[in-house]
Amino acid sequence: MNLRQDIHNSDTPVVCQACEARHRGVCGALEPHQLLTLSKHSTKLTLEPGMELIGDSEKVDSYSNILAGVVKLTKMLSDGRQQIVGLQFAPDFLGRPFRSESSINAEAATEVLTCTFPKGVIDRMIRESPGLEHKLLQQTLKELDEAREWMVTLGRKTASEKVASFLLLIARNIDPAAADHKQATFDLPLTRADIADFLGLTIETVSRQLTKLRIDGVIQIENNRHVTVKDINRLERRSGI
Repeated sequence: MNLRQDIHNSDTPVVCQACEARHRGVCGALEPHQLLTLSKHSTKLTLEPGMELIGDSEKVDSYSNILAGVVKLTKMLSDGRQQIVGLQFAPDFLGRPFRSESSINAEAATEVLTCTFPKGVIDRMIRESPGLEHKLLQQTLKELDEAREWMVTLGRKTASEKVASFLLLIARNIDPAAADHKQATFDLPLTRADIADFLGLTIETVSRQLTKLRIDGVIQIENNRHVTVKDINRLERRSGI
């Protein structure tokens, strides 16, 4: 669906006023006239789980803001083995400016809603807007910090701490109330097999650790995927923080 709108009666485009990417994402660095320009070239897309957003080594011709859902980032080895190397959530910016080809595969882990725009439009805005360039740098540094933290999780934490760390990552990014209310409710965005891949564990180990957390009262699980965390502080302690 194209996002073109007749919005002469508002400084900020109607489609941008309630958008998470406008308030918390990279579009927050843009002026109203830049948002208007961007909205004229933007398209909202809904992707079902398993659909590809970016292919490894493909030519980059567009970028996206993630408006809802979870995207998993993967690398594929020559023999077909896959490694999940990261997750992205709303309102993250999906894509790598200043590169002509992608170096990663991005796939919808859940139903995903994106606001997608041509690479050329964003590249031009980056040159014209130091604020946008700064915002993209902030997200890049945030992802670098998260990658370093995850290296510690994979390299030094026990299986129990790894699973708790994964749940904490999901809780903090999917349920906005987690930070303020110290509790969270969410659906697991990954299958048990994907969680095992992400954590470097077996599926059986992931299932055992989830069961242990449930028996200990740290989490509740309904229908095998719906998770409730009553006390984020308890989950933090179980994650080794």
